[in-house]
Amino acid sequence: MDVVLENRAVLATIAGVAAIFILILRARMNAFAALMLVAILSALAAGMAPEATFQTVQKGMGGTLGFIAPIIGLGALFGVILEASGGVQAIAQRVASFGGVKTQRWSMGFLGIVAATPVFFDVALIILMPFIAGLATKTGRAAIGFGLPLVAGLAVGHAFVPPTPGPIAIAELIGADLGWVILFGSATGLVCVAVAGPIWTGLLDRRGALPMGQPALGDTLAQDEEPTAQSVSSGLAFALILSPLILILLGTMAGLLLPEGGLRDAMTIIGHPFSALLLASGAAWVCLRPSDEAGRTRMSSALSRAFEPTGVIILITGAGGAFKQVLVDTGAGAQLADHVLGLGFTPVVAGFVLALLVRVAQGSATVAMITAAGLAAPIVSMAGLSPPQLGLVTIAIAAGATGVSHVNDSGFWLVSRLFGLTEQETLRTWTMSTSLIAGTGLVTACLLYAVV
Repeated sequence: MDVVLENRAVLATIAGVAAIFILILRARMNAFAALMLVAILSALAAGMAPEATFQTVQKGMGGTLGFIAPIIGLGALFGVILEASGGVQAIAQRVASFGGVKTQRWSMGFLGIVAATPVFFDVALIILMPFIAGLATKTGRAAIGFGLPLVAGLAVGHAFVPPTPGPIAIAELIGADLGWVILFGSATGLVCVAVAGPIWTGLLDRRGALPMGQPALGDTLAQDEEPTAQSVSSGLAFALILSPLILILLGTMAGLLLPEGGLRDAMTIIGHPFSALLLASGAAWVCLRPSDEAGRTRMSSALSRAFEPTGVIILITGAGGAFKQVLVDTGAGAQLADHVLGLGFTPVVAGFVLALLVRVAQGSATVAMITAAGLAAPIVSMAGLSPPQLGLVTIAIAAGATGVSHVNDSGFWLVSRLFGLTEQETLRTWTMSTSLIAGTGLVTACLLYAVV
């Protein structure tokens, strides 16, 4: 009995994690409601008084969303301007004109990373699918031969590179600096895309294992006729997408390298994620605003819908913050951290494993990132990591949450249906690609972790 009482908080947390899986997978409860319910019940089961329980949940949710909500909102606004103006399509048209098949596969992987940075995975894939279908028609090759590098890039961009919600949420929950996350996420992401995109696709092609499928939008010419895409410079669109990332990196580097003074303060201001995304959104609006009435109508309609997909993500992130705070305030997190570190797991490996388990169990990469980050936060805190190490733990969690996409993931079915693949063909191509992303991401993060 004494052992049970001593480990009451840990046992309550383990039961809570099991309850999350049951509620989401079996009861089909909304992820936000499930996380909130489990956070409250875990705190009560750990021995917290009711009033303290709700104060902890409120503190965790409010503290997390104070940083997360503005960034997700501004990121959505920035992405919608680029999408509605034709900026993403302009970059795709440029990339589609490069070289032969092998070159285009590498270009598609790079395009995926760039396109996923301002635009959600599913939106970016739907926008770019006509270009893939057009390339397949022109070359007489399987659409998935061009699409697999693209979706690998989209998955990496979605998981590794802010301002997408997943890595921002992880960074906030474990206390990582976004500048380091962008730096390591970009470096690791390029390696992951190379392995899981063009290299894996080339291997399948040489083995004759690329399925032809029956891609959707196959009779739609790549959006060459779109006036908005034609009127936007691909170079300008690319520069705008990179601008907030560069500003955030400059802000981080200024804090490390510049002495105190006006220049450092100025760089810190413009390099803060709030300011960087505000400046990028303003620049995108000034540079890409439509000059014709049809374009202005399209832009206005898109802006009115800009925040629709962000509500659920913001709420789930807030609930993840509440659950993390319960772990901290009940002491369960410190006990779990002692056990995990005592087993010899580094925070990088622990974060990866937690994220991969949640991902395989319930499907959503974003939910996996947030849940795993909440569980890993006490481990990270106890380990006393440096800012670069925190950035790498963020990447490891993102990698784990990307791996093994299968039938419980909406992305699996989106790829399957758009490329006209059977479930077995999707497992052989897309699921293997996401598994390679996870494995390559972990190896790269561990190597970098050993030297920073």
